[in-house]
Amino acid sequence: MVPAGALHAIALAWPGASPVLGMVPGQSLWWLQLVSLALLCAALLRAPHGRAGAALGGVFATSWLVATFWWLFISMHTYGGLAAPLAAAGVLALALFLGLYYAAVCACFTVFRPTQPARAALFFTCLWLAAELARAQWWTGFPWGAAGYAHVDGPLAPLARWIGVYGLGASAAALAMGLALLQQRPALLRHSRTWVAAGAVAGLLIGAHLQRQQVWAQLQAQAATQAPLSVALLQGNIPQDEKFQPSSGLPMALQWYAEQLLASEAQLVVAPETALPLLPQQLPHGYLQQLQARFANTGGQQAALVGIPLGNHQQGYTNSALGWSPAHAGAPYRYDKHHLVPFGEFIPPLFRWFTKLMNIPLGDFNRGSAQQAPMAWAGQRLAPNICYEDLFGEELARRFADAQQAPTVFVNLSNIAWFGDSVAIDQHLNIGRMRALELERPMVRATNTGATALIDHRGQVLQRLPSAQRGVLQGHIHGMTHTTPYARWVAHTGLWPLWALALLPAGWLVWQQRRTRRGHAASARS
Repeated sequence: MVPAGALHAIALAWPGASPVLGMVPGQSLWWLQLVSLALLCAALLRAPHGRAGAALGGVFATSWLVATFWWLFISMHTYGGLAAPLAAAGVLALALFLGLYYAAVCACFTVFRPTQPARAALFFTCLWLAAELARAQWWTGFPWGAAGYAHVDGPLAPLARWIGVYGLGASAAALAMGLALLQQRPALLRHSRTWVAAGAVAGLLIGAHLQRQQVWAQLQAQAATQAPLSVALLQGNIPQDEKFQPSSGLPMALQWYAEQLLASEAQLVVAPETALPLLPQQLPHGYLQQLQARFANTGGQQAALVGIPLGNHQQGYTNSALGWSPAHAGAPYRYDKHHLVPFGEFIPPLFRWFTKLMNIPLGDFNRGSAQQAPMAWAGQRLAPNICYEDLFGEELARRFADAQQAPTVFVNLSNIAWFGDSVAIDQHLNIGRMRALELERPMVRATNTGATALIDHRGQVLQRLPSAQRGVLQGHIHGMTHTTPYARWVAHTGLWPLWALALLPAGWLVWQQRRTRRGHAASARS
């Protein structure tokens, strides 16, 4: 199961170039995700008891998760100063903890596995969905590397606008279990029901694809009648180990970002998370006032969003973005990050001893409000999110509850330099692409080291700067005003419908299986 789990991680973002196979770095491989998960399913179908199922699920998930976010080692050891054995143990401990969800559902599947193939596939699908939702929401959630991200491209992608990334993961689980059942019982290929089911699945996917293409064609025609928004995305490439050093990274960041902000002629200029790594009161005298004045006096033509920490010792600190424009000449627009990173941005109870072993500045922030107004500019409603926040599509979807305040463009400000020039950059880009597919909104990404990119409402990367290089990405985007089915239902119900789809059928199947077993036991006694 260890190799199968590793393949599952690779499917999320191919880690290197492969000319022979025709794959490029960062590419999602939907077919590899299906194959790797089918290997787990095949093993579960042969598992003799619950303990074996738990072991298979736990080993698969731990291998998958370690291979997915191994780069946390870089942040803790290289930049945080934590001893290498402790940093490696920290990554493994997180993967083991999150892997417990999958161990539990795989044990449940093994114990209560229905004998009918269709019910077995449904049961596994529901249990897998429950594990993914639990990982996404419990203990503040850490859904990085959810299975659905491997399907940002591929035949399941058209379903994203309806059921989101966790729905895609559940769909993939159903297909993977179907493949495993066919491998175990080849005679199923001779049954008409199998081909009817396959035809229904193919018809559903073709219909979803055609419907999405029709919607996109209408949106394209609408966008052609509107002026695009010109943007400039700043990628400073400030080394993380120098970012807070007064003799190197600090003056470098302050000088370069100020030069680009003052010189840009784009309608919207975006600088990444903590592009200005000092509190306003720590900046050189007049620095912030000069930038604000520059965008307050552009004749109504230009605006900027800049990542900066805010606050003080008495009130606490926030990881924030300030917005300047002629419309915000009196007081700048402000966005405070709401969903914080455990250990990096807030310290969980009983773990302060662990964070004290690392040297990470400003590691305990206050949360911003869950509902913050977008920045109105140039006919658009710009909705900032900072780094890790775009991982939580259900939280971004809540911003569509009020159609008059719904975002037309999402703006992500990130600093992935904590994880070096690793596959985390491409994984995060695919996360942004999935949000664009779910919500059908452009995603503008300004980052310190990558991936700085323009993503359109179809989840396609229009332009991207090379990672680990300093540069300015110039481009144009069209904001969107429609609402996808996913955004509509999640805005009002959250992920509860998916929880119901996971738990209610699974509970019914467990009840049916227990009932059947009691009947068999009674017959045997008589």
